[in-house]
Amino acid sequence: MQGVRMGRLTTHILDTSHGGPASNVGVRLFSLGESREQIAHATTNEDGRTASPLLDGGLMVSGTYELEFDIGDYFRARGVELADPAFLDTVVIRFSVNGDENYHVPLLASPWSYSTYRGS
Repeated sequence: MQGVRMGRLTTHILDTSHGGPASNVGVRLFSLGESREQIAHATTNEDGRTASPLLDGGLMVSGTYELEFDIGDYFRARGVELADPAFLDTVVIRFSVNGDENYHVPLLASPWSYSTYRGS
């Protein structure tokens, strides 16, 4: 009997202006079903990653989600002088998943820009 395949969702943050991982960044995950519901939160470690997947196993269901990254707080803590208001403060990435696949949604950020992609 073959086991049930379940996916997982992970993330990490790279600080492109300083050339390394972004630690101590607050990350929140929201499910966008009938209403917007926060379903996970974490803080990135020294490698810019969350300690565990944001979703996995039976919690990983097909649907649309949003990740919020507190990138403005991160750059302020590093002593970066940001405009008032900051050009980027909370970065929001909306994406959809198939519940039985793995998704890695990284954030590459500077105080003035960001990008993402579907990683493996």
